[in-house]
Amino acid sequence: MLLEFSVKNFKTFKDRQTLSLIASNYDKDTRENDNIVHEQKFDLRILKSAVIYGANASGKTKFFDALIFMKKFVLTSSKDKQKGDKIKTTPFLFNTETERQPSEFEINFLIKGTIYRYGFEANSEKIISEWLYRKPKTKEVEIFYRNQQNVELHNRLFSKGKTIIKEELLRDNALLLSVAAQFNDKIATEIIDWFRELGIISGLQERGFEGFTLRQADDPNVKCKMLELMKAADLGIKDFKIEMLNLDNLPNDMPKEIQEFIRKKAAEDENDPKVVSDVLTFHKKFDEKNNPAGYATLSMDDDESFGTQKFFALTGPILDCLENGYTLIVDELDSKLHPNLVGEIVSIFNSSIRNPKNAQLIFNTHDTNLLDSKLFRRDQVWFTEKNKYGEVKLYSLSDFKSNEVRKNEPFEENYLKGKYGGTPYLELFESFNLN
Repeated sequence: MLLEFSVKNFKTFKDRQTLSLIASNYDKDTRENDNIVHEQKFDLRILKSAVIYGANASGKTKFFDALIFMKKFVLTSSKDKQKGDKIKTTPFLFNTETERQPSEFEINFLIKGTIYRYGFEANSEKIISEWLYRKPKTKEVEIFYRNQQNVELHNRLFSKGKTIIKEELLRDNALLLSVAAQFNDKIATEIIDWFRELGIISGLQERGFEGFTLRQADDPNVKCKMLELMKAADLGIKDFKIEMLNLDNLPNDMPKEIQEFIRKKAAEDENDPKVVSDVLTFHKKFDEKNNPAGYATLSMDDDESFGTQKFFALTGPILDCLENGYTLIVDELDSKLHPNLVGEIVSIFNSSIRNPKNAQLIFNTHDTNLLDSKLFRRDQVWFTEKNKYGEVKLYSLSDFKSNEVRKNEPFEENYLKGKYGGTPYLELFESFNLN
């Protein structure tokens, strides 16, 4: 489970900003049995979901960009780069001091009863520092600490790291954690697997994760659960069928360069050399007396609404996280979806019954209908706000004093009134005039 993520000097974040999934002590009697996971070993109360609000251009998506950068760099730095290649990090550019300093990322998470704290500092040229700590019980143990190319490490717990340093196998633009996983270090591999399972998707571009859903649907059991989700969403879909392109008989009028591209993409996947042409959905149809008369067949791409297309694509990642207890992070979850439907998705993750493996959902939105004290606790509601210097601050409702924000007050109404911040300053519209 994700416990905390911090970023500093990256894009719109100048100072260190932290999203915490550790429950506050102010709301101990609020939705404690559903929205909270009780980790007895460390005496932790961990939130199952969190939502981020903020004005346009206030840093909501940039915070997700920081998570995406960290995940991608952890997974690829040891194999996708050569010596001298640039690291694609972006410092806070609205300040003459920070534009020359490294970006910093740190993440705390729980794996199989052990808490890990991992982070690094990097500029476009090299890794400035990198660290990994492990907390199996009450005491945190240093696995390694790296200061540029100088590394202190735990000889027993990180023996592969010792070999990597001795043999000078660590490039200055690669992460030690990533390199150690290439050498099958047990701890590094476990952490790399956790990052790989961390789902981060864009709610504006469902094509990016629709393929995952289609692959999941090959399993009949998963397909049944997808249909259950779509039935619960009242989409009217009774069944669906995935149509595949016949690679040996592509349309004659299809340009040759497109045919070559399709065959090339199929050949890249040796285990499943197929290309989806469409998803057919089946809806009940009726006769003139409203008696059942079979099924109507629709094209997902041509006939179904954008909302239906998105929800169908989301069923794969949602079910995968719920089945395995993963963390799912969605930028603009509410895009194209009805507020009530998004609320039900959140309710599934918050539920102790429907989410028995304690999967987590983190997302950003503009939909204030979700700002409901019956759905979220104060510590689950976060805001981004940008000041006049371009610096973004991330904060939670639980950061306010209890007498300023009461746990049962109308969150939506007060947010729109500007009580919590995180809303756009629009008074200049009054002076806007085309003349």
